[in-house]
Amino acid sequence: MSGELVTVFGGSGFLGRYVVRELCRAGYRVRVAVRFPHLAGDMRVGGAVGQVQIVQANVRNRPSVERALEDAWGVVNLVGILVEKGQQSFEGTQALGAKNVAELAAAAGVQKFVQMSAIGADDDSDARYAKTKAQAEDAVRKYMPNAVVLRPSILFGTEDEFFNRFAEMSRFTPFMPDIGGGKTKFQPVYVGDVAKAVTASLENDAAAGETFELGGPEVLTYREVLDYILKEIDRPRWFLPLPFFIAQPLGYVMGGLFKLWPFHEPPLTGDQVRMLRSDNVVSPDAKGFEALGVSDLETIEAIVPTYLWRYRPQGQFHEPKGA
Repeated sequence: MSGELVTVFGGSGFLGRYVVRELCRAGYRVRVAVRFPHLAGDMRVGGAVGQVQIVQANVRNRPSVERALEDAWGVVNLVGILVEKGQQSFEGTQALGAKNVAELAAAAGVQKFVQMSAIGADDDSDARYAKTKAQAEDAVRKYMPNAVVLRPSILFGTEDEFFNRFAEMSRFTPFMPDIGGGKTKFQPVYVGDVAKAVTASLENDAAAGETFELGGPEVLTYREVLDYILKEIDRPRWFLPLPFFIAQPLGYVMGGLFKLWPFHEPPLTGDQVRMLRSDNVVSPDAKGFEALGVSDLETIEAIVPTYLWRYRPQGQFHEPKGA
């Protein structure tokens, strides 16, 4: 056990829970920095007694970030949003938040830094999500030049917001949105494998200052993903063609309507449609899992059925046709 203290910003989120557990397995002491500590008490069971500490921090609030960084050897910044809600904007949460964490980490003498980005991060992107992810990378590089940047494709796992979202949608609609012809390519990656990559990034000195793109073993189109989900939950559905020029304004309308009802996220936003215009796969010349020493990646077929069963007509008692 190394015993070094690693502060994980956004540690109670989907990816964060896996990262915290993986860091605990590797012997680190983990400080989970979250906005609402009273909702993250279960994080303490991720490690041994006293191994996990929970503190309040908001990446937009610099004093709270400073407190969370006290005596930290390493930092992992996982903070990110898919949909803007309330005061959580892409610019404030992703771009400014990463700048605050990196700048204050440098001032605190933090030795290791891992920034979670995303495939498609681009300063010139029309999608604000992708643009602010790139701005976050730039800010981190400015203050922590030796930081490791990880760019995963779409994450899958029990609590994911991709496979679960479309499976849930199929329960209430007779059709599924076939956006842009369904040709956009994805390389879904298991959230647990990305968590292993985070730990490897902290421990591998050769990774310092590098960017890694993380994709799973299989490349699928958007339409192939929907076909897989519907077959797995045994809910045949029609596909409604939605060209980009129709899907994008529809997404903006949905995003605007759901801002009036902030308790639920919209099924689609205009910014997400912009992201769908580009493939979400690992670049041919990019460094990936192999360069970090992470192998034996989990497949969709091995993991996704373990949680999609709940969307079948009779749940776990329903055997899909052809299974």
